[in-house]
Amino acid sequence: MHSAILVLHSLFRWFVLISLLYAIYRAYSGWFSNRTFSPFDNSVRHWTATIAHIQLLLGLWLYFISPTITYFLNNFQEAVKQSDVRFLGMEHSVMMLIAIIIITIGSAKAKRKETDLEKFKTMAVWFSIGLLIILVTIPWPFSPLASRPYFRLF
Repeated sequence: MHSAILVLHSLFRWFVLISLLYAIYRAYSGWFSNRTFSPFDNSVRHWTATIAHIQLLLGLWLYFISPTITYFLNNFQEAVKQSDVRFLGMEHSVMMLIAIIIITIGSAKAKRKETDLEKFKTMAVWFSIGLLIILVTIPWPFSPLASRPYFRLF
């Protein structure tokens, strides 16, 4: 069961990135070309936020069953001095939560805007901020803070 959650989490990481990049592309192109905010654009907005929420739930599940997090919580004084454990136990978790909150707020604000231009602009700005936070706090294989492989299928 735990390995299935790890696989889903690894896959959804990429779904989040791809859907955010696509939503941001649609938002900026709609904003700068003065396009009509179509039902498809609304679906992209909705599904991008939904995919991010699914990833959040998978991440929370893994957070509470992870041996690294168990170690972090049970040995806090020692663990905060270890950059990779601190990153996963605190920095990554908090910043990802903030990113999802920002994406959610942006989606809700864009949905309620009156004009197409405001919808695109709101979606572009809020989703871009969320993406930036996500990109900075992903434990990439090249990260100096903590590294994980691109795909973990164990």
